[in-house]
Amino acid sequence: MVVPPQYVQPLETRAQHNSNISSSNDCDAPTPPVIDLSNADIIRDQLGLACREWGAFHIINHGVPIRLLDDMRTAGRSFFEGCSMDQKLSYSCDANSPASEGYGSRMLVASNDTVLDWRDYFDHHTLPLSRRNPSRWPHFSPNYREVVAEYSDEMKVLAQRLLGLISESLSLPSSCIEEVVGEFYQNITISYYPPCPQPELTLGLQAHSDMGAITFLIQDDVGGLEILKDGEWIFVNPQSDAIFVILADQTEIITNGKYISAQHRAITNATNSRISVATFHDPAKTRKIHPVFKPPKYHELLSLFFWGIKLDHGLVREY
Repeated sequence: MVVPPQYVQPLETRAQHNSNISSSNDCDAPTPPVIDLSNADIIRDQLGLACREWGAFHIINHGVPIRLLDDMRTAGRSFFEGCSMDQKLSYSCDANSPASEGYGSRMLVASNDTVLDWRDYFDHHTLPLSRRNPSRWPHFSPNYREVVAEYSDEMKVLAQRLLGLISESLSLPSSCIEEVVGEFYQNITISYYPPCPQPELTLGLQAHSDMGAITFLIQDDVGGLEILKDGEWIFVNPQSDAIFVILADQTEIITNGKYISAQHRAITNATNSRISVATFHDPAKTRKIHPVFKPPKYHELLSLFFWGIKLDHGLVREY
């Protein structure tokens, strides 16, 4: 089987392929920090270092039931591997909308000329509650909707806690970042990466940084997430009981660049399908996002306008 041309990446963006994906990092390569949230005395210092140097890190002892992490991964796989194509298509998202709810494969695709990611996904609109409509979610796994709703609620609590700790790590009031962000607009995206016959030509998800405030990601034991660190792509080894935290662009702006949003991507492999679950926490489009430190490196900007600028140009770090 040959990869269709619309999935073939330009030479400059292809990953360095390693057929043994589970050991993509050599022993001397740096790895993202693992922060134990039960270590109250040192959490803030560890968070500050991780946010400055990586913009991403694992957290353990995070308070989210491990059973729920497993249930989310199982629910996602049940949809992608247990449903017929007709069943999947009955939940199709709007192909003309850049981030509509439902099943699809072309999220944020700017034009028909854009190289496609080697993945399918299901995007759930989960917060505010006025956006949450479980009837738009699959029901072929009997508890799918209940699992997603419970997971959404747990992720909201965790996002509030993390943003509070991140604020405190900058010697700011714990409510500082959340007050700028306002009410969370939360989306949960389950991504499914099928085995790829030519993984050296493709990406599961192209390199990017997230546009919102903070993202939480869990993945299965296959792995495929990579983080850009000092010009090198670092493989993120899966940890089944951990949640991977990714700082997003608007938190970089709020912290005036003291903390960075993390560039990341997903690579493919030839033998194993892969599931990941990303939970995005974004400001409402009407929020004015601005640095809380002076002199500001970024202009104050409506979150809505930021999304348009980012889609067109990427994050401009110095205005």
